[in-house]
Amino acid sequence: MDIKRNWWKVLSVILMLYVIIAGILIPIKPGIIDYDNASAETGSPYEVTVKTYNTHFDKAQGLRTYLLLPNNELLVADSSEVINAAEVKASFNIPRRVLRGESESMDLSLVIDNEIDGYMQFPEAVRIRPSTTDTFNRAYQASALMPLSSLRDVDDFKFPFRPIVYETIRNTFFHVAIWMAMFIILIVSCYHSIRYLMTNKLVHDQKSSALTSVALVFGIAGLLTGSMWARFTWGTWWTNDVKLNMTSIALLIYCSYWILRSSISDIDTRARLSSVFNLFSFVALFILVMVIPRLTDSLHPGNGGNPAFGDEDLDNTLRTIFYPAIIAYTLIGLWIAQLTVRYHSAKDNIELLIYNKSN
Repeated sequence: MDIKRNWWKVLSVILMLYVIIAGILIPIKPGIIDYDNASAETGSPYEVTVKTYNTHFDKAQGLRTYLLLPNNELLVADSSEVINAAEVKASFNIPRRVLRGESESMDLSLVIDNEIDGYMQFPEAVRIRPSTTDTFNRAYQASALMPLSSLRDVDDFKFPFRPIVYETIRNTFFHVAIWMAMFIILIVSCYHSIRYLMTNKLVHDQKSSALTSVALVFGIAGLLTGSMWARFTWGTWWTNDVKLNMTSIALLIYCSYWILRSSISDIDTRARLSSVFNLFSFVALFILVMVIPRLTDSLHPGNGGNPAFGDEDLDNTLRTIFYPAIIAYTLIGLWIAQLTVRYHSAKDNIELLIYNKSN
């Protein structure tokens, strides 16, 4: 193989290996999974047992538990007892002055940190309510507070921890990246359909057909990986969600594209109608998948008021794998389409040679 001419094929293989190896081996950051007490009163003791993920409490020294106050100060737990590597039991004395008003309640975030795992936070975990009677009288002592800057941040290369998603956040490199690559390949396919309508050169129809075939396979793969993700996060393989339903309809439209091609024997007529239908299919795909789900309620991220990946979800760590994954899938898809075109061209030439010899 000519490396200079086919450098992009080599690049696609290297990127794909990088995505698979790094996407699977890079660990997830520690995080808080659950806790057993979500309510506390001022002037009263508050105890909570916290369960975490991917932590090393049994090996860490100087573990500390906090409640994050509205003024960005940390209320330090009087005690933090390590139960095992992933559990800690903390005890607080909640001073009256935590609340800004006599009858006001507020939600405080639960924070844990140590020198191995760094800090982890569960937003708005504990609701603090005012109490009219105190079991003890504790002043709002400066020694019970620490500045937010005292949290220990471990600078290591890990994927972000997200509740419910956990390890399946790695599916971002497969499910989401495959869909992105599918859209890119379909745009190239539409380009060749337009080129055929302008020039009537069958090579453009062949390329458009091959690219659409690859994109359809990618779409089915994206649907399957999405269903697996839904099973883990939503508890079901499929749900009556507008995004899922619209995606299925869009893929069925592309399946009808192949029914149309197989039902027409005349080459020029097939190429012309297929090119027009391919452009229609892409417009329908965009409306069904990108527009309609945003106009109604949807469980799917980025649709119907449900936020898409933000800076914390798709952070710089994920981006170092996510964007190369899109490039890798796109290049591999173009490679497969190129091989498909060459196969059909060789097949047509052989059939033409056999026809000429027989006549």
